[in-house]
Amino acid sequence: MTRVLEVSALEGGYGSVQIIYGIDIHVDEGEFVTIIGPNGCGKSTFIKTIFGIATYYSGSILYRGMDVSGLRTDQLVNHGIAYVPQVDNVFPSLSVLENLQMGGNSLSQGVLAERMERSLEMFPDLRNREYDLAASLSGGERQMLAISRALISDPKFLLLDEPTAALSPLYQQQIIESIDSLRDRGITILIVEQNARLSLARSDRGYIISNGKVVHSGDAQHILTDPEIGEYFLGSTEDH
Repeated sequence: MTRVLEVSALEGGYGSVQIIYGIDIHVDEGEFVTIIGPNGCGKSTFIKTIFGIATYYSGSILYRGMDVSGLRTDQLVNHGIAYVPQVDNVFPSLSVLENLQMGGNSLSQGVLAERMERSLEMFPDLRNREYDLAASLSGGERQMLAISRALISDPKFLLLDEPTAALSPLYQQQIIESIDSLRDRGITILIVEQNARLSLARSDRGYIISNGKVVHSGDAQHILTDPEIGEYFLGSTEDH
């Protein structure tokens, strides 16, 4: 199986403030991999370091065997990687269509139109909101738009930072199902998620980060059913 991402001994943070300490993670072709952990543990910083948003200190980031450590975000996009941030992920003063167009400024009109149509097919809730400002969308609709815009670049590897945060249970389920369906398009998924149970239920494997380090990894179903892991990282199993 092709190794899409291999991260070794990655260290990073924000400026001189180190947040992650020697993280090792890998993602194979076609996988859905979830990173979980308590608030403030460094999981979002990790994914931002990969995508060139947080400060890269040291370590190795290989994408399909190529060293992409410390590359700019635009360079990563050109290599087929896309990222959906948790917040500030749409342009509120632009319409839904204008937001999608912003995801493909360098594309020909024909290619852009085709990719926009594919995105709207994936999220039909946006179809009737094409000319509405993004500011008027619900939280779930905004997240749909953010994912749709990321797909305009036709990525093969998608990074998502807590895509279900602050959404209703219905939208949470819909968003995770939509992300999972992207694998049918040949897109490999790495997701940081606060709703651990929801995401792990769709995942192949999971990693648990705590205090800037990976403290556990394994099959997603094993993580879901391990009582010790559940107590500390997934919330009490008695509540579910």
